[in-house]
Amino acid sequence: MILVLVGVSLIVFAIMMLIPEGQRVAIYVTGEKIRNEQIDSLIVKYGLRDPAPVQYFRWIKNIFKGDFGHSITASAPVIEGFKMYFPVTLELVLYSTPLIILVGIWLGTIGAVHKDKPIDHFTRIFAIVGYSLPTFWLGLMLMMFFYGLLGIFPPGTISIVGKDILYNPEYHQYTRILTIDAILNGNWRMFWDAIYHLTLPTINLVLLSSALIMRLMRSSMIDALGQDYIRTAMAKGADKKTIYNTHARRNALIPVITISGLMFAGLMGGMVITETIFARKGIGLWMARAATQLDVAAIMFNVLFLGVVFVVINLIVDLIYAWVDPRIRLT
Repeated sequence: MILVLVGVSLIVFAIMMLIPEGQRVAIYVTGEKIRNEQIDSLIVKYGLRDPAPVQYFRWIKNIFKGDFGHSITASAPVIEGFKMYFPVTLELVLYSTPLIILVGIWLGTIGAVHKDKPIDHFTRIFAIVGYSLPTFWLGLMLMMFFYGLLGIFPPGTISIVGKDILYNPEYHQYTRILTIDAILNGNWRMFWDAIYHLTLPTINLVLLSSALIMRLMRSSMIDALGQDYIRTAMAKGADKKTIYNTHARRNALIPVITISGLMFAGLMGGMVITETIFARKGIGLWMARAATQLDVAAIMFNVLFLGVVFVVINLIVDLIYAWVDPRIRLT
Protein backbone atom coordinates (compact mmCIF):
# COMPACT_ATOMS: atom_id res chain seq x y z
CA MET A 1 0.00 0.00 0.00
CA ILE A 2 2.90 2.32 0.81
CA LEU A 3 4.43 1.70 -2.62
CA VAL A 4 1.09 2.46 -4.28
CA LEU A 5 0.79 5.70 -2.31
CA VAL A 6 4.28 6.72 -3.46
CA GLY A 7 3.18 5.97 -7.03
CA VAL A 8 0.05 8.08 -6.54
CA SER A 9 2.14 11.00 -5.26
CA LEU A 10 4.48 10.73 -8.27
CA ILE A 11 1.55 10.78 -10.71
CA VAL A 12 -0.07 13.77 -8.97
CA PHE A 13 3.26 15.61 -8.95
CA ALA A 14 3.84 14.80 -12.64
CA ILE A 15 0.41 16.23 -13.51
CA MET A 16 1.14 19.31 -11.44
CA MET A 17 4.45 19.83 -13.30
CA LEU A 18 2.51 20.08 -16.58
CA ILE A 19 0.91 23.29 -15.32
CA PRO A 20 2.89 26.42 -16.30
CA GLU A 21 5.03 27.97 -13.56
CA GLY A 22 3.06 31.23 -13.69
CA GLN A 23 -0.12 29.37 -12.74
CA ARG A 24 1.51 27.07 -10.18
CA VAL A 25 2.81 30.07 -8.27
CA ALA A 26 -0.81 30.76 -7.28
CA ILE A 27 -0.43 27.93 -4.77
CA TYR A 28 1.81 30.19 -2.68
CA VAL A 29 -0.19 33.41 -3.06
CA THR A 30 -2.34 34.06 -0.01
CA GLY A 31 -5.02 36.24 -1.57
CA GLU A 32 -3.18 39.49 -2.20
CA LYS A 33 -3.00 40.76 -5.76
CA ILE A 34 0.35 40.39 -7.49
CA ARG A 35 1.66 42.37 -10.41
CA ASN A 36 3.05 40.72 -13.54
CA GLU A 37 6.57 41.87 -12.73
CA GLN A 38 6.37 40.04 -9.37
CA ILE A 39 5.63 36.65 -10.90
CA ASP A 40 9.24 35.87 -11.92
CA SER A 41 10.57 36.76 -8.50
CA LEU A 42 7.95 34.53 -6.84
CA ILE A 43 8.79 31.65 -9.17
CA VAL A 44 12.45 31.93 -8.17
CA LYS A 45 11.58 32.40 -4.50
CA TYR A 46 9.57 29.19 -4.30
CA GLY A 47 11.96 27.18 -6.50
CA LEU A 48 9.53 26.42 -9.30
CA ARG A 49 12.41 26.27 -11.78
CA ASP A 50 14.45 23.82 -9.73
CA PRO A 51 15.00 20.28 -11.04
CA ALA A 52 11.91 18.09 -10.79
CA PRO A 53 13.35 15.72 -8.10
CA VAL A 54 14.20 18.70 -5.89
CA GLN A 55 10.67 20.10 -6.29
CA TYR A 56 9.13 16.68 -5.61
CA PHE A 57 10.92 16.14 -2.31
CA ARG A 58 10.19 19.73 -1.25
CA TRP A 59 6.51 19.13 -2.07
CA ILE A 60 6.47 15.86 -0.08
CA LYS A 61 8.14 17.62 2.86
CA ASN A 62 5.45 20.31 2.79
CA ILE A 63 2.73 17.65 2.67
CA PHE A 64 4.04 16.00 5.82
CA LYS A 65 3.92 19.43 7.45
CA GLY A 66 0.28 19.77 6.37
CA ASP A 67 1.11 22.55 3.91
CA PHE A 68 -0.79 22.01 0.65
CA GLY A 69 -0.74 25.63 -0.45
CA HIS A 70 -3.40 28.33 -0.56
CA SER A 71 -6.85 27.75 -2.06
CA ILE A 72 -8.26 30.65 -4.06
CA THR A 73 -11.84 29.38 -3.87
CA ALA A 74 -11.74 28.69 -0.12
CA SER A 75 -9.86 31.95 0.56
CA ALA A 76 -7.79 29.95 3.04
CA PRO A 77 -5.04 27.33 3.19
CA VAL A 78 -6.12 24.15 1.42
CA ILE A 79 -6.18 22.12 4.62
CA GLU A 80 -8.54 24.66 6.21
CA GLY A 81 -10.78 24.54 3.15
CA PHE A 82 -10.81 20.75 3.43
CA LYS A 83 -11.83 20.93 7.09
CA MET A 84 -14.65 23.26 6.09
CA TYR A 85 -16.05 21.32 3.12
CA PHE A 86 -15.25 17.66 3.83
CA PRO A 87 -17.58 17.14 6.86
CA VAL A 88 -20.57 18.06 4.68
CA THR A 89 -19.60 15.42 2.11
CA LEU A 90 -18.73 12.83 4.75
CA GLU A 91 -22.09 13.26 6.47
CA LEU A 92 -23.99 12.60 3.23
CA VAL A 93 -21.77 9.58 2.48
CA LEU A 94 -22.28 8.11 5.97
CA TYR A 95 -26.07 8.27 5.64
CA SER A 96 -26.44 7.31 1.98
CA THR A 97 -23.87 4.52 1.55
CA PRO A 98 -25.40 2.00 4.04
CA LEU A 99 -28.83 2.58 2.48
CA ILE A 100 -27.44 2.17 -1.04
CA ILE A 101 -25.77 -1.13 -0.14
CA LEU A 102 -28.69 -2.53 1.87
CA VAL A 103 -31.32 -1.62 -0.74
CA GLY A 104 -29.16 -3.01 -3.55
CA ILE A 105 -28.47 -6.30 -1.74
CA TRP A 106 -32.11 -6.67 -0.66
CA LEU A 107 -33.59 -6.08 -4.11
CA GLY A 108 -30.88 -8.15 -5.80
CA THR A 109 -31.56 -11.09 -3.48
CA ILE A 110 -35.32 -10.87 -4.05
CA GLY A 111 -34.82 -10.77 -7.80
CA ALA A 112 -32.53 -13.81 -7.78
CA VAL A 113 -34.69 -15.90 -5.45
CA HIS A 114 -37.82 -15.12 -7.54
CA LYS A 115 -36.06 -15.30 -10.90
CA ASP A 116 -38.29 -14.55 -13.94
CA LYS A 117 -41.30 -13.86 -11.73
CA PRO A 118 -43.15 -10.50 -11.67
CA ILE A 119 -41.17 -9.21 -8.69
CA ASP A 120 -37.92 -10.03 -10.50
CA HIS A 121 -39.08 -8.11 -13.57
CA PHE A 122 -39.97 -5.17 -11.34
CA THR A 123 -36.52 -5.10 -9.69
CA ARG A 124 -34.80 -5.33 -13.08
CA ILE A 125 -36.86 -2.44 -14.44
CA PHE A 126 -36.01 -0.44 -11.30
CA ALA A 127 -32.32 -1.19 -11.81
CA ILE A 128 -32.30 -0.25 -15.48
CA VAL A 129 -34.26 2.97 -14.92
CA GLY A 130 -32.21 3.93 -11.88
CA TYR A 131 -28.91 3.22 -13.61
CA SER A 132 -29.94 5.14 -16.72
CA LEU A 133 -31.38 8.30 -15.17
CA PRO A 134 -29.08 11.35 -15.29
CA THR A 135 -28.14 12.49 -11.79
CA PHE A 136 -29.01 16.12 -12.44
CA TRP A 137 -32.43 15.27 -13.90
CA LEU A 138 -33.51 13.11 -10.98
CA GLY A 139 -32.21 15.69 -8.52
CA LEU A 140 -34.15 18.46 -10.21
CA MET A 141 -37.32 16.33 -10.32
CA LEU A 142 -37.04 15.57 -6.61
CA MET A 143 -36.50 19.27 -5.87
CA MET A 144 -39.43 20.29 -8.06
CA PHE A 145 -41.85 17.78 -6.51
CA PHE A 146 -40.90 17.82 -2.82
CA TYR A 147 -39.66 21.39 -2.38
CA GLY A 148 -41.33 23.23 -5.26
CA LEU A 149 -44.74 21.53 -5.06
CA LEU A 150 -45.02 20.26 -1.48
CA GLY A 151 -42.74 22.83 0.18
CA ILE A 152 -40.75 20.23 2.15
CA PHE A 153 -37.11 19.07 2.20
CA PRO A 154 -35.41 22.34 1.21
CA PRO A 155 -31.91 22.50 -0.31
CA GLY A 156 -28.83 23.47 1.69
CA THR A 157 -27.34 21.94 4.83
CA ILE A 158 -29.33 23.60 7.63
CA SER A 159 -32.09 26.21 8.06
CA ILE A 160 -31.72 29.74 9.39
CA VAL A 161 -32.76 28.46 12.83
CA GLY A 162 -30.09 25.76 12.53
CA LYS A 163 -27.45 28.38 11.74
CA ASP A 164 -28.44 30.35 14.82
CA ILE A 165 -27.88 27.22 16.90
CA LEU A 166 -24.64 26.38 15.09
CA TYR A 167 -23.04 29.75 15.74
CA ASN A 168 -24.24 30.00 19.32
CA PRO A 169 -21.18 30.29 21.63
CA GLU A 170 -22.59 27.53 23.83
CA TYR A 171 -22.80 25.10 20.90
CA HIS A 172 -19.55 23.13 20.33
CA GLN A 173 -18.51 21.85 16.91
CA TYR A 174 -16.55 18.73 17.82
CA THR A 175 -16.46 17.03 14.40
CA ARG A 176 -18.13 19.65 12.14
CA ILE A 177 -20.53 16.88 11.08
CA LEU A 178 -23.90 18.43 11.89
CA THR A 179 -25.83 15.39 13.07
CA ILE A 180 -22.99 13.97 15.17
CA ASP A 181 -22.27 17.34 16.79
CA ALA A 182 -25.99 17.77 17.49
CA ILE A 183 -26.04 14.44 19.34
CA LEU A 184 -22.87 15.31 21.27
CA ASN A 185 -24.42 18.64 22.25
CA GLY A 186 -27.75 17.01 23.07
CA ASN A 187 -29.52 19.36 20.66
CA TRP A 188 -32.19 17.29 18.93
CA ARG A 189 -33.70 20.28 17.15
CA MET A 190 -30.40 20.72 15.32
CA PHE A 191 -30.21 16.98 14.63
CA TRP A 192 -33.62 16.76 12.96
CA ASP A 193 -32.97 19.98 11.06
CA ALA A 194 -29.80 18.45 9.55
CA ILE A 195 -31.63 15.17 8.78
CA TYR A 196 -34.44 17.16 7.13
CA HIS A 197 -31.94 18.73 4.73
CA LEU A 198 -30.16 15.41 4.13
CA THR A 199 -33.30 13.60 2.98
CA LEU A 200 -33.50 14.59 -0.70
CA PRO A 201 -29.80 14.21 -1.59
CA THR A 202 -29.80 10.84 0.18
CA ILE A 203 -32.87 9.68 -1.78
CA ASN A 204 -31.21 10.88 -4.98
CA LEU A 205 -28.05 8.86 -4.32
CA VAL A 206 -29.92 5.75 -3.16
CA LEU A 207 -32.17 5.61 -6.22
CA LEU A 208 -29.25 6.01 -8.61
CA SER A 209 -26.43 4.06 -6.98
CA SER A 210 -28.34 1.09 -5.54
CA ALA A 211 -29.34 0.09 -9.09
CA LEU A 212 -25.80 -1.03 -9.95
CA ILE A 213 -25.41 -3.02 -6.75
CA MET A 214 -28.83 -4.60 -7.26
CA ARG A 215 -27.96 -5.82 -10.77
CA LEU A 216 -24.62 -7.17 -9.60
CA MET A 217 -26.14 -8.85 -6.55
CA ARG A 218 -28.86 -10.49 -8.62
CA SER A 219 -26.47 -12.01 -11.16
CA SER A 220 -24.02 -13.10 -8.46
CA MET A 221 -26.82 -14.61 -6.36
CA ILE A 222 -28.23 -16.52 -9.34
CA ASP A 223 -24.76 -17.95 -9.97
CA ALA A 224 -24.42 -18.97 -6.29
CA LEU A 225 -27.86 -20.62 -6.27
CA GLY A 226 -26.78 -22.77 -9.20
CA GLN A 227 -23.81 -24.27 -7.34
CA ASP A 228 -23.74 -27.95 -6.38
CA TYR A 229 -23.60 -27.34 -2.62
CA ILE A 230 -26.82 -25.29 -2.79
CA ARG A 231 -28.63 -27.98 -4.75
CA THR A 232 -27.38 -30.60 -2.27
CA ALA A 233 -28.62 -28.55 0.68
CA MET A 234 -32.03 -28.16 -0.96
CA ALA A 235 -32.18 -31.90 -1.74
CA LYS A 236 -31.53 -32.64 1.93
CA GLY A 237 -34.48 -30.43 2.89
CA ALA A 238 -32.52 -27.62 4.51
CA ASP A 239 -34.43 -24.47 5.44
CA LYS A 240 -34.70 -22.24 2.37
CA LYS A 241 -34.19 -19.01 4.32
CA THR A 242 -30.96 -20.41 5.73
CA ILE A 243 -29.81 -21.47 2.26
CA TYR A 244 -30.63 -18.12 0.69
CA ASN A 245 -29.49 -15.79 3.46
CA THR A 246 -26.54 -17.65 4.96
CA HIS A 247 -24.98 -19.82 2.27
CA ALA A 248 -25.85 -18.37 -1.13
CA ARG A 249 -25.96 -14.65 -0.29
CA ARG A 250 -22.75 -14.73 1.73
CA ASN A 251 -20.83 -16.18 -1.22
CA ALA A 252 -22.54 -13.81 -3.65
CA LEU A 253 -21.34 -10.77 -1.72
CA ILE A 254 -17.72 -10.81 -2.96
CA PRO A 255 -18.28 -8.78 -6.18
CA VAL A 256 -20.79 -6.57 -4.35
CA ILE A 257 -18.18 -5.73 -1.71
CA THR A 258 -15.73 -4.73 -4.45
CA ILE A 259 -18.17 -2.37 -6.14
CA SER A 260 -19.41 -1.00 -2.82
CA GLY A 261 -15.86 -0.15 -1.78
CA LEU A 262 -15.13 1.65 -5.04
CA MET A 263 -18.45 3.46 -4.85
CA PHE A 264 -17.77 4.58 -1.28
CA ALA A 265 -14.33 5.87 -2.25
CA GLY A 266 -15.79 7.74 -5.21
CA LEU A 267 -18.45 9.38 -3.05
CA MET A 268 -15.80 10.46 -0.54
CA GLY A 269 -14.18 12.51 -3.31
CA GLY A 270 -17.31 14.62 -3.57
CA MET A 271 -20.59 14.42 -5.48
CA VAL A 272 -20.32 17.39 -7.82
CA ILE A 273 -23.80 17.24 -9.36
CA THR A 274 -25.70 16.19 -6.23
CA GLU A 275 -24.02 18.77 -4.01
CA THR A 276 -24.47 21.50 -6.60
CA ILE A 277 -28.19 20.81 -7.15
CA PHE A 278 -28.98 20.55 -3.45
CA ALA A 279 -26.67 23.45 -2.51
CA ARG A 280 -24.60 21.41 -0.08
CA LYS A 281 -21.21 22.99 0.48
CA GLY A 282 -19.14 19.84 0.28
CA ILE A 283 -16.02 18.66 -1.53
CA GLY A 284 -17.90 18.24 -4.82
CA LEU A 285 -19.14 21.82 -4.88
CA TRP A 286 -15.68 23.05 -3.83
CA MET A 287 -13.98 21.12 -6.62
CA ALA A 288 -16.47 22.39 -9.20
CA ARG A 289 -15.58 25.95 -8.25
CA ALA A 290 -11.87 25.11 -8.10
CA ALA A 291 -11.96 23.68 -11.63
CA THR A 292 -13.70 26.72 -13.11
CA GLN A 293 -11.35 29.14 -11.32
CA LEU A 294 -8.18 27.07 -11.88
CA ASP A 295 -7.52 26.65 -8.18
CA VAL A 296 -4.45 24.46 -8.66
CA ALA A 297 -3.75 23.87 -4.97
CA ALA A 298 -7.30 22.65 -4.21
CA ILE A 299 -7.52 20.45 -7.31
CA MET A 300 -4.15 18.76 -6.70
CA PHE A 301 -4.99 18.18 -3.05
CA ASN A 302 -8.31 16.56 -3.98
CA VAL A 303 -6.65 14.30 -6.55
CA LEU A 304 -4.07 13.21 -3.97
CA PHE A 305 -6.74 12.76 -1.29
CA LEU A 306 -8.93 10.67 -3.60
CA GLY A 307 -5.95 8.50 -4.53
CA VAL A 308 -5.19 7.84 -0.86
CA VAL A 309 -8.87 7.05 -0.18
CA PHE A 310 -9.03 4.51 -3.01
CA VAL A 311 -5.85 2.78 -1.82
CA VAL A 312 -7.06 2.56 1.78
CA ILE A 313 -10.56 1.40 0.78
CA ASN A 314 -9.07 -1.31 -1.45
CA LEU A 315 -7.07 -2.58 1.52
CA ILE A 316 -10.19 -2.64 3.70
CA VAL A 317 -12.12 -4.45 0.95
CA ASP A 318 -9.40 -7.13 0.74
CA LEU A 319 -9.66 -7.67 4.50
CA ILE A 320 -13.47 -7.90 4.32
CA TYR A 321 -13.12 -10.63 1.64
CA ALA A 322 -11.47 -12.94 4.17
CA TRP A 323 -14.13 -12.21 6.77
CA VAL A 324 -17.08 -12.83 4.41
CA ASP A 325 -15.61 -15.90 2.68
CA PRO A 326 -13.43 -18.12 4.94
CA ARG A 327 -12.04 -19.84 1.83
CA ILE A 328 -10.08 -16.69 1.04
CA ARG A 329 -6.75 -16.48 2.86
CA LEU A 330 -4.49 -13.41 2.76
CA THR A 331 -0.75 -14.05 2.87
